[in-house]
Amino acid sequence: MARKNLLGNLTGPAGADAPAPAKPRRTTGAIGAVSQQIADLKTRALAEIPPELIDDAGLKDRLDDDPEGLAALVASIREYGQQVPVLLRQSPTDGNRYEIVYGRRRVAALRELGMPVRAMVRVLNDRDLIVAQGQENAARKDLTFIEKANFARQMVENGFDRKVICDALHIDKTVISRMLSVTDAVPYPIIMAIGAAPSVGRDRWLSLAARIKGRPLDQIVEMAEGKTSDDRFQSVFDGLAPEKLPKRSSSKELRAPDGTALGEVSRKGDKTVLTLKDQDGFDDWLIQNFDRIHQEFLKNSGD
Repeated sequence: MARKNLLGNLTGPAGADAPAPAKPRRTTGAIGAVSQQIADLKTRALAEIPPELIDDAGLKDRLDDDPEGLAALVASIREYGQQVPVLLRQSPTDGNRYEIVYGRRRVAALRELGMPVRAMVRVLNDRDLIVAQGQENAARKDLTFIEKANFARQMVENGFDRKVICDALHIDKTVISRMLSVTDAVPYPIIMAIGAAPSVGRDRWLSLAARIKGRPLDQIVEMAEGKTSDDRFQSVFDGLAPEKLPKRSSSKELRAPDGTALGEVSRKGDKTVLTLKDQDGFDDWLIQNFDRIHQEFLKNSGD
């Protein structure tokens, strides 16, 4: 179906061949203000778009497909119709197609029902599309902590600075930093294997991250078993419990470059024991500087 017919109710009688809109002339003063108001009204008007002409765009906001939720939405729209319009933009590569800014589940439900999609159509570049998508996500209550954190991660990877991310998600820099601390610490394949995990917040994700260190990624992904994403999180979390990690048992003598014996380090299970000989106060120096050494370790390890 030609694009001019899809938007016929906005430009003229249904089915009429409306001419392509002329490029607006720059005007000033009262006439310019009125022209701008008319243009704004047109961008806010609703159109009915066949769902087969609509493609995905922007960033991935949901980690789970949620077939049960989609089925419930299909049933609701079948009975009551589409109550809330979606936001689309015209495809930058095909003038006869559209891309979803937000409202993916509604488009999927209407596609299943074979019904046209009631939509606002706006002209947006890629940056504005993602910001609009983020603002919509910030207002939604059904996205989980890790889904919002993953959306923020994608914005960072697409080159957005922290201020833009904060404005898009309506949260401050401290909250963004907390979100990104999780997505930095938990590899994306593990997040995807677990899913949305609606009952799991930042602290438990960080606890999981602490257990992940040093473990092969593919082994952790295989631990993600369970019917729900909460079950899969718990499965991975329990599978990485310290008591389930392989037991270590070893000992090593510590010597200075000149061969002088300094002490011994021994490992057994999840414990490491360091025994030092009295070497001109080195043991006292080590105790006094232990916190600084640990901070240097965290800095170098990227934590």
